Amino acid sequence: MTEAKTELLRVEGLKKYFPTPYGILHAVDDVSFMVRKGETLGIVGESGCGKSTLGRAILRLQEPTAGRVFFEGYNILGYHKNSMKTLRRDMQIIFQDPFASLNPRMSVSETICEALLIQKLYSPRDKEGQRKRVLELMELVGLAPRLINTYPHELDGGRRQRIGIARVLALNPKLIVCDEPVSALDVSIQAQILNLMQDLQEELGFTYLFITHDLSVVKHLSDDILVMYLGQMVEKAPVEALFERPLHPYTQALLSAIPVPDPDFDAQRITLNGELTSPIEPARGCRFAKRCPRAQEACLGADIPFRELEKNHFVACAMV
Repeated sequence: MTEAKTELLRVEGLKKYFPTPYGILHAVDDVSFMVRKGETLGIVGESGCGKSTLGRAILRLQEPTAGRVFFEGYNILGYHKNSMKTLRRDMQIIFQDPFASLNPRMSVSETICEALLIQKLYSPRDKEGQRKRVLELMELVGLAPRLINTYPHELDGGRRQRIGIARVLALNPKLIVCDEPVSALDVSIQAQILNLMQDLQEELGFTYLFITHDLSVVKHLSDDILVMYLGQMVEKAPVEALFERPLHPYTQALLSAIPVPDPDFDAQRITLNGELTSPIEPARGCRFAKRCPRAQEACLGADIPFRELEKNHFVACAMV
């Protein structure tokens, strides 16, 4: 009998709004979920749905407007910002652009070692200890030791992203938010990075929030998948259930758009028509209704509850 995994992260009613000259932008609106230790939650949706903002709000890189974030049972939104420095050892992020997230004036060694010095895990005078730890981390992510004194502009995208991963691993975090970590890379390099991340999770027990718009990627890595649309949750389910039996019309449209590498395959694409609902002061009701082929009057005028229709399979749809 396998031992049940314990809860690591719980998000309750998280909201992030931004003021604009035209009204309040609802970037993340009432998002709730739970992630267990050692598992991966994939967060998917088209560009602008609030995925990255959600990840940053959980880490308090952007302060949430409302809601609660429990990490190992403690509501970290109640922490003073000075206390977050210690918590950074346990909660890290891999950014989307491996070049923009690296300081061009810092070598590979300095970049990886920076977190160790900020968190005072090594003395600034302990150069030998720092170098040994940096080489260990480089080996862990598959970077050759000869690259230790190179700079980001001298490396390709795959190696830059490996530096970003090594920088995150330096603190041995418990939770890693992966904000589209492979979207800027070539397909062959994507596979290398994804396999590396999966191997590291199996070896070191990391917990991932994997943010992406690529459903084929998230299927490969995730235990559960959360689908977002214009800041709201529309569906959440184990990966097998979501791909075999998607319930929300938006999820069905997303899955139908996955490319199939077979010229003879007759793909049944779902074409979405209609206008996008504005995320600025959106009206109550389903935000997907204007594009939904099954929309009815019941979809408008009232918020759609996010309910469990099958075991661990949640959906926000009035027509299901």
